[in-house]
Amino acid sequence: MSRAKERRISIPSDTAEGAVVQEEIISALEENGFSDRDVFGARLALEEAIVNAIKHGNGLDPDKQVHIHWKVDESQMRVEVTDEGPGFQVEDVPDPTDDENLERPCGRGIMLMKAFMTKVEYSPSGNSVVLEKVRSEVAAQ
Repeated sequence: MSRAKERRISIPSDTAEGAVVQEEIISALEENGFSDRDVFGARLALEEAIVNAIKHGNGLDPDKQVHIHWKVDESQMRVEVTDEGPGFQVEDVPDPTDDENLERPCGRGIMLMKAFMTKVEYSPSGNSVVLEKVRSEVAAQ
């Protein structure tokens, strides 16, 4: 039986608020029977997307919000995270696997999101990211 859940929420630029939303989404994944591996990957990707929106997008500005629209059902998760910042171009972020960037922290979060999600898509303005994860058992069929 599907326990589909969907929610739109706006939170202040506060990582503690972001963690609350992240846990709601994780609970929905668990209720819908996602594997431990899928849940682990989703937790990392969600934390990256939400924290990036708060810190990099909104610059921790308490007057700006992060808007999150998420939906989870028995076959997939879809989360859109939008900040009120100027955005960025993902192709301008250095590749963290290049030798000259191995010691630098930038770009690792994007790489992690792409590794764990089925789809990661940025808006043209770069202030919104969509994360999609098709449940592993469903993807294997």
